[in-house]
Amino acid sequence: MIGKIRKGRSFSGCIRYVTQKDDAKIIASEGVLLGTAEEMARSFRWQCLLNPDVAKPVGHIALSFKPEDAPRLTDAFMARLAEEYLELMGIRNTQFIVVRHHGTDNPHCHIVFNRVNFDGKVISDSNDFKRNERVTKMLKDKYSLTYSEGKQSVKTEKLHASERVKYEIYRAVKEALRSANTWKEFQNKLLKMGVEMEFKYKGNTNEVQGIRFIKDNQSFKGSEIDRSFSWSRLDAALDHNHVTSLENDVSQKQPYHEQSHGSVIDNLVEVTGTGGVFMPSVVPTERTRKRRNACGEKEAQERKEFVNHMYNEKTLKDETGKLSGRHLRMP
Repeated sequence: MIGKIRKGRSFSGCIRYVTQKDDAKIIASEGVLLGTAEEMARSFRWQCLLNPDVAKPVGHIALSFKPEDAPRLTDAFMARLAEEYLELMGIRNTQFIVVRHHGTDNPHCHIVFNRVNFDGKVISDSNDFKRNERVTKMLKDKYSLTYSEGKQSVKTEKLHASERVKYEIYRAVKEALRSANTWKEFQNKLLKMGVEMEFKYKGNTNEVQGIRFIKDNQSFKGSEIDRSFSWSRLDAALDHNHVTSLENDVSQKQPYHEQSHGSVIDNLVEVTGTGGVFMPSVVPTERTRKRRNACGEKEAQERKEFVNHMYNEKTLKDETGKLSGRHLRMP
């Protein structure tokens, strides 16, 4: 289940698009005079008069589902999902229609709603894309709907060169993150898969601001590959890996008499710091804490040295390029 959100000015055009396909069927509605496309559009426009200053009163959301869910998706169930989606999105107390289409392998429906509600107030679209991601995930989990296979399953041989390289970098980064605990390990694993990385620095300092990945002479910012591949998120992921590895190591090395043997629930200790990991069922002793602190300081020092090394390499490369007259600026 995924949701695609759009906003517009014309109810007439939007309603014609969603209702005038051969297989279109209205499966739910609220506060709309049903009839022809123009009659429904007129009904929406009348409500807009309560707040004529709203430039884009048309809300249009397409909800699409995986083919595996088709046998379960009766009209009644799809309408229920659409109405629950609207409620969770905060789209309530307003006009809407839900129109189902059958023309593709993916069952889907279109929701058209009025952003001017029954009281003349505007329904906020603040952070609606983030809310959409959260709400669709909640509904997928609640009703055990099929998740998309994601970028890992894309057949790259059918893509254009630049898109193919993006997916290859995506897979390489995902694979490297599975076992790398430090930036140096991460870099080495990427190099083995033919992917280089570069840091972007703030001005002439060694303060890291971003990251780039390079493969087959093509360069992309981390966030262009995936939103989770920004410098800060990758740094947090590596830190999470390091902490998890450290906790596992401590658990294996800790003498039996120092371990807690209470219930599983009693032994679960949530850590709300960076990474939000769950510690194993071991109560840390003073000696364990000192060992962790020492490892943390060592990791911080290694990270600092690696960032400085990358900065020095970049500076040397830039200076060498200028001297040779062949300095190329990254796009």
